Amino acid sequence: MYRGKKILFTASKEVIQQLFACNRISATIWNACLDAAKQHHLTTGKWINQTQLQQAVKGKFPLHSQSVQAVCHKYLFSRDSMHQAKKKGIATARYPHRKKKHFNTKWVDKAFIIHPNGKIELSLGIQNGKRVKPLVLFAKNLPDGDIKEIELCFDRKLYLSVTYDDGQVAKSASGAYGAGVDMGEVQAIASVCENGEGILLSGRKLRSIHRLRNKKIAQLQRLMSKCKKGSHQWKKYNRAKQYVLSKSERQLQDGSHKITKAFVNWCVAQSIQEVFVGDVGSVSQGTKKKRKLRRKQRQKVSNWNVGQQMQYLTYKCQAQGIAVAKVSEAYSTQTCPVCQKRHKPTGRMYRCRCGYVSHRDTHGAKNILSEQRYGIFTPIEEKNLTYLRVA
Repeated sequence: MYRGKKILFTASKEVIQQLFACNRISATIWNACLDAAKQHHLTTGKWINQTQLQQAVKGKFPLHSQSVQAVCHKYLFSRDSMHQAKKKGIATARYPHRKKKHFNTKWVDKAFIIHPNGKIELSLGIQNGKRVKPLVLFAKNLPDGDIKEIELCFDRKLYLSVTYDDGQVAKSASGAYGAGVDMGEVQAIASVCENGEGILLSGRKLRSIHRLRNKKIAQLQRLMSKCKKGSHQWKKYNRAKQYVLSKSERQLQDGSHKITKAFVNWCVAQSIQEVFVGDVGSVSQGTKKKRKLRRKQRQKVSNWNVGQQMQYLTYKCQAQGIAVAKVSEAYSTQTCPVCQKRHKPTGRMYRCRCGYVSHRDTHGAKNILSEQRYGIFTPIEEKNLTYLRVA
């Protein structure tokens, strides 16, 4: 299976400067892709394809040909992703249009050489008929496996993002049960299995990280607004701002990994074969237009990193042979499975006049599961409920 790993490295001062230059050249290639795509559309009225785009930038930049092609592929992927978002009705989606000053550089296939002692040679290709001397750097924590790609990234300092094949094969499906999943902002994951077992994984830690980040960023922005842009003091506050954003992002990734790992371990213990996840992708979109929500509620919803959690959940389940299906969760939280009447719950418990009582989040998970299994909201017995706060 393909994995990713962040790698720190050491290199000479000259090589570090060349690496920064590579990212500036990659940004120039991205800008050239924007110009070529725009000119092609104005001339022909059609979108530029991969062959035409690569031909437009071929041989014009001092990077390895595969590194140039990687930027083209990223542009095409971004354009096609925005097109799919437009088709889904996401009004805020915009096609790639912004010029960049820095862009990640990628080396793939035969564009790099890794030696047993941790030495890495990054090729710059052939320029003016001569092969350019490769960039040499050293890393100690390279992963065991077949390294497929190396991407040069920057987050307060340069590092390598390595994609590699660990040699492991995804397990085959062996479970017998299905489970419904209701993802939320307070309870990150609420799930109920067909055997009656349930689990609640708290997302309060992630919410606290978001709140602290927003508070610190607001303080720094107020201070920056009182300084002249580009001044020594403004740069000092900007560095502090980037530090806060970088640290909070790492904390959020760590929390999401812990939550999804705990859930997958629970699925394996319960012999779950398929997971039905309620699609909440539209909840965090267009929060400014949702005037029914108060300002703080809109901020909570917009901060909710549900996409990241869904991504982690999907690949971890697939590694254990558990199928993941994203399904509609329409009215799953409002509908009573006993009398089929709808009302919006208040607090953390769902109570109906017919006497039905359940935890708000597991109630939604049970309705998602019953609708997928039986085609209708119907009661599912909940024998045991486990609370976990792993993040």
